[in-house]
Amino acid sequence: MGKLIHEALSEHILGAAMAVLNELKPGLDEKLYESALVIELLERGHSVNQQKVFKVEYKGREIGRLIPDLIVDNLVIADPKVVSAFNETHLAQMTGYLALTGLRLALLLNFKYAKLQWKRVVR
Repeated sequence: MGKLIHEALSEHILGAAMAVLNELKPGLDEKLYESALVIELLERGHSVNQQKVFKVEYKGREIGRLIPDLIVDNLVIADPKVVSAFNETHLAQMTGYLALTGLRLALLLNFKYAKLQWKRVVR
């Protein structure tokens, strides 16, 4: 098996997410975890674009906007969730985000439980 895409950065993001969950505990709103994760990643020396807007076009015409929660170091989408389990909709959304942003890796992060759950989505 080959090397994982952005392996070291993924580990840094997961470590930051674990630190956030350990501090805040489960049961809060997604946006609180998102904001805390931004702080944690910035303190660890990463650049973070929060809610960056991407235009979506079809046949040269803008049809809407795409707004990923976090883009870390202009390489990885990080999407905090508070859900019972990741589902096909979450995976499809990340696949679409990757296609439209041109990035290759998204991390779904689930803060619902005391132990962080995550899923890598690769394009």
